[in-house]
Amino acid sequence: MNLSVGIVGLPNVGKSTLFNALLKKQQALAANYPFATIEPNVGVVAVPDERLEKLAEIVKEEEKMSSLPPIKNALIEFVDIAGLVKGASEGAGLGNKFLSHIREVKIIAHVVRVFEDPDVIKEGAVDPKADYEVIRAELIIADLQTVEKQRESKAVKTDAVKKSAVEKLYKGLNEGKSAFDVDLTDEERESVNDLFLLTNKPEIIVLNVSENQYNPEGITKVTKEYQEILKQVQDDNIVVICAQIESELAALSDEEAKDYLKELGLEKSGLERLIQKAYDGLGLISFLTAGEKEVKAWTIQKNLDAQHAAGAIHTDFIKKFIKAEVVSFQDYVATGGRKKAREVGKARLEGKDYVVQDGDVIEFKIGA
Repeated sequence: MNLSVGIVGLPNVGKSTLFNALLKKQQALAANYPFATIEPNVGVVAVPDERLEKLAEIVKEEEKMSSLPPIKNALIEFVDIAGLVKGASEGAGLGNKFLSHIREVKIIAHVVRVFEDPDVIKEGAVDPKADYEVIRAELIIADLQTVEKQRESKAVKTDAVKKSAVEKLYKGLNEGKSAFDVDLTDEERESVNDLFLLTNKPEIIVLNVSENQYNPEGITKVTKEYQEILKQVQDDNIVVICAQIESELAALSDEEAKDYLKELGLEKSGLERLIQKAYDGLGLISFLTAGEKEVKAWTIQKNLDAQHAAGAIHTDFIKKFIKAEVVSFQDYVATGGRKKAREVGKARLEGKDYVVQDGDVIEFKIGA
């Protein structure tokens, strides 16, 4: 599944620093001047999933292998989109080009500068609330321009469902709502998918804080504070990160990074929390496969049936699906593998209508 997160925000809010940390290497130019990023930097990151290592250890033991089977994490794509400025919808700061890059991603991670650093230029930035509203307004204006053109389209005028959707969007966008928040029926929303509206995407607010705020108490305080300041934003849409510390974590080994996080009182890095928010925002889960050839996580939509989940491995599996042998991750670990899970009745055969759960360890039975 193509899972892409677009990192957006005003110039110099920490987007490229975060991007570099996410990739654990300096792929983006992090510079202290506006438009250091002109073309979007794209990087594919492995989704952290500790369950895979546990499964690999069990497979090694169960199959009496000399080494662990290859581990293949699910992947997520991050797109570092150049800093937008006020007037971007009218072309300011190469805005039209940058806005076009946002259309291609699945979910937006809107980085807002909360940290104070007199040595880093505030290009167009005033305060976190104003900065957030500048970007939000530019995306809404760009969508309003798209919707206004559609209102005059003959194709829309002759399509009752699309016409209704466009009129609702026109009204909502003029009221300052994002397209995502406009109340449309499922049929209406599907009818306007081809408009690729910028504000029709789920959004994560990434609050980039100072190092002294990056602890459990500071994160809780900042989250509550900005949920109130930004009004329309719910706390489950907010991720608090410190891009500077994430950069430091990126330079450490896994064990060193865990120790550093422990010192900060944090269980997970900003990367892990941001990815989890992206999964939640897009309604995604992972099922797992485990065998001698590989141990792998597969990303699918929540509430997907077993037959179509099999299609994540290969599209042919959908039509050739017979059964799915399912063991929950907890049972797989507790029993010590699939063979033992079968012996104690923890492996169950499910049909095509079974709804796959996050962490299910599945072996699909596929016909010829």
